[in-house]
Amino acid sequence: MADRMIHISWGASIAGREERGLEVFNEVLGLYGRMQQEGRIESFDVALMAPNGSPVEGYINLNGSAAQLAAVRESDDYMRSMADASLVVHDLCIAEGFTNEGVAKQVAIYQDAIGRVPQTA
Repeated sequence: MADRMIHISWGASIAGREERGLEVFNEVLGLYGRMQQEGRIESFDVALMAPNGSPVEGYINLNGSAAQLAAVRESDDYMRSMADASLVVHDLCIAEGFTNEGVAKQVAIYQDAIGRVPQTA
């Protein structure tokens, strides 16, 4: 089961680049579908937000092991897709994170760190 994730979020389309933005979105979905079929990632999730005044218009989570996602980050097809996306949307953000069993491990690390910090009221 995947314990790591790459969270890719984006904001509004850059004015005048909406058509290319939709092309990039469809290309990226195809890329991640192929990555999943080839075993390069375990899965991916896509969300498009309802209008809400937030700078986030949507996101994609890529799920896999640390080794799988490290290989994805270094792959030319992933880097090319992020370059394409950066030219058509505002606020492109890529963050690494933990999921499933990875959350428990991170909570344990955090709990250990808390134990080394003097607590004040």
